[in-house]
Amino acid sequence: MARDRREGLEIKVVNPPAAATNNVAVETSPATATRRRRQQQRASFAEFRPFKLWFPWLVPAIVVANIALFAISMFINNCPKNSAYCLARFLGRFAFQPMKENPLLGPSSLTLEKMGALDVSMVVHKHEVWRLFTCIWLHAGVFHVLANMLSLIFIGIRLEQEFGFVRIGLLYMISGFGGSLLSSLFNRAGISVGASGALFGLLGAMLSELLTNWTIYANKFAALLTLIFIIAINLAVGILPHVDNFAHLGGFTSGFLLGFVFLIRPQYGYFNQRNNPRGYAAPSAKSKHKPYQYVLWITSLVLLIAGYTAGLVVLLRGTDLNKHCSWCHYLSCIPTSLWSCKSQNVYCESSQIGQQMNLTCITNGKTEMYKLSNDIPSRIQQLCSQLCR
Repeated sequence: MARDRREGLEIKVVNPPAAATNNVAVETSPATATRRRRQQQRASFAEFRPFKLWFPWLVPAIVVANIALFAISMFINNCPKNSAYCLARFLGRFAFQPMKENPLLGPSSLTLEKMGALDVSMVVHKHEVWRLFTCIWLHAGVFHVLANMLSLIFIGIRLEQEFGFVRIGLLYMISGFGGSLLSSLFNRAGISVGASGALFGLLGAMLSELLTNWTIYANKFAALLTLIFIIAINLAVGILPHVDNFAHLGGFTSGFLLGFVFLIRPQYGYFNQRNNPRGYAAPSAKSKHKPYQYVLWITSLVLLIAGYTAGLVVLLRGTDLNKHCSWCHYLSCIPTSLWSCKSQNVYCESSQIGQQMNLTCITNGKTEMYKLSNDIPSRIQQLCSQLCR
């Protein structure tokens, strides 16, 4: 019973029985019927959520692990015991190395190397391939670890909610390995640490996930342009000196390919037909995945396996790819009038006192004492480069 208050009349509405409605023919235009059907399908798709939402615990655990490892590296570093000058000496053995040595507020290069930093000479000559993994858990300083962990929270939480800890965990680790691998093929001097390769892998996976699952998203072009802009800005920062852009590029490429492998999703039509009411005869059955998704999945997997295998073989043979690619160094640093990408020649004086070696940088006058070991003589140039930073 409904009442139209404007006329003071009562209008009785009687719903015909179901049997009667089946005999009533309602004429609508084909365009109207199609539009109405699509609206109903989208409404039902919105009410029915086909993808499980995961509780994100892995990304927070990775953040805690990275911060804990940074604290451990500072504890092992023990600047007051090993250096004459320290920053924030009131922190005791957690005090930072001098700003001239480490402007990021962190431990010394030697401490990071002991804990598993990426040192190409160690990987090539001692076959310590595990450093390609361990280096992504270490950070050079407070600013370094905070910037990376905030980025990981911002990017990783949503991805883990959408795809779960297994896929995102594998994506994070494999992308980090890919970043370390490409970095070691081009950056031969010094050491490298940080999770930026793994983070760029997550960015690359976000891009490939959007492309391979294109049909299930609304506002896809706006999302694509925004994501490309963010990626371009982050990669552009890598052309500055002292930034390992090869790790960024390696991680991004790995993550981009892994996104096609790990983050593939069934298409809209497949879930829509599963949500159709009983008795509804669909015009044609929809496959779970589009043909192009299968092509991207196979192609990406083949490229990943081939690339990682070739990269490891070239690395363990000790090949410096800079000698075979004269322009590749511009991918990591572009010289301008404001900065130079050339490494300055450094010179040190060394003297031996008992079982210790005294090394002094002629450029800045800094001096360090090192315990003699079998590998110290072969690493004097590397130690000198670290001392003269």
